[in-house]
Amino acid sequence: MVEWLFWTVAALVAAACLGVALWPLLRRDATAPGRSGYDMQVHRDQLREVGADQARGILSPVEAEATRVEISRRLLAAAAAGDAEVPANPSPSALTRRVAPALFLVTFLAAGGLYAVLGAPGAPDQPLVERQARDAAARANRPGQDEAEARAAAAGLLPPPTDTRPEDLALIERLKQVLATRPDDLEGHRLLARSLAGIGRWPEARQAQERVAAIQGDAATPQDLVDLAETRILAAGGYVSPEAEAVLAEALKRAPANPAGRYYSALALLQGGRPDLAYTMWSRLVDEGPADAPWIASARAGMAEAARMAGMPPPAGAAPGDAASGPTDEDIAAATAMAPGDRAAMIAGMVDGLAARLATEGGPPEDWARLIRSLAVLGRRDEAAAILAEARTANAGDAAGLAEIEAVAKETGL
Repeated sequence: MVEWLFWTVAALVAAACLGVALWPLLRRDATAPGRSGYDMQVHRDQLREVGADQARGILSPVEAEATRVEISRRLLAAAAAGDAEVPANPSPSALTRRVAPALFLVTFLAAGGLYAVLGAPGAPDQPLVERQARDAAARANRPGQDEAEARAAAAGLLPPPTDTRPEDLALIERLKQVLATRPDDLEGHRLLARSLAGIGRWPEARQAQERVAAIQGDAATPQDLVDLAETRILAAGGYVSPEAEAVLAEALKRAPANPAGRYYSALALLQGGRPDLAYTMWSRLVDEGPADAPWIASARAGMAEAARMAGMPPPAGAAPGDAASGPTDEDIAAATAMAPGDRAAMIAGMVDGLAARLATEGGPPEDWARLIRSLAVLGRRDEAAAILAEARTANAGDAAGLAEIEAVAKETGL
């Protein structure tokens, strides 16, 4: 009923607008006056002004009479010219009157067809107040850094530490012991954070980098803040926590051009349900280059996922995919060429972005199935079970869709 009402109102409004635009092609106007007619009216007005000027004393009687004679001569000449003019006929020709209805019909049907293809007449209303309340609730329910790290560790999302020589591990442990007695040694804690990050021990690297920022206080450099945000993100398995997002905002306020900060800010936007803004930020990073920069590959992968989520054309060089389809097997295989931290961040970003879109906009059964499978593969089984319950509710009236979702539930052991 609501859809028919929409189409009825839209058709009436479109018809009214087209009618106003095309009416001049159909109406018959009275014959328009010629050039001489306008001239005669001007001369009559001038004769009246002569009498007024004489009454005010601007013109003497002799000057007024001479002026009247000259204007009268021009008035007679304009009248004679008017008798020789061919009257104009502004009415439309027969061909114009036949073309106007056809133009009306073609334009009306073309507009309706384009909207049916490009628009979304059946989409539900999304009042601003409701969307703002939903976004606020989503932000309030976001897990903090400690909870996110615990979840990532329990789900096995953190990549294993890289193979390191025993003597190097011994040096790192010795440095930790020394710094335990020197809590304000800035360079020592900075070295420890870099060493732990280099071997993939991200939770410990995050703690060391937090100490670096704490020692400096408000004097912390933008790069140190970006490094802190990065260790927080990678320690949480690629999830941008509220704490990491706050540090990124401060870092970019001090150094807006920092590429790593911009990359992770785009990831935060993607996970927050704004793939359009994430795409723009990553696109600028790629355009600025250089082509061999370490963040280019991750930014390109992020652009492809953001384009799918936003329903935008895929970026140049990327294979087109379904909108917001989440990570495919090919995506995960391509990510193996990235650094472990970037790989985890990219895949987690894709999964969280798909979850955000389904929570706010819904989607077809295959998208729900893909999200359940992706969460299960990543070890986030509690989240997969919760999504499975939502998917069953959202697709309750679709027998085929429910069958697909149940098949994935059986496949993943949920």
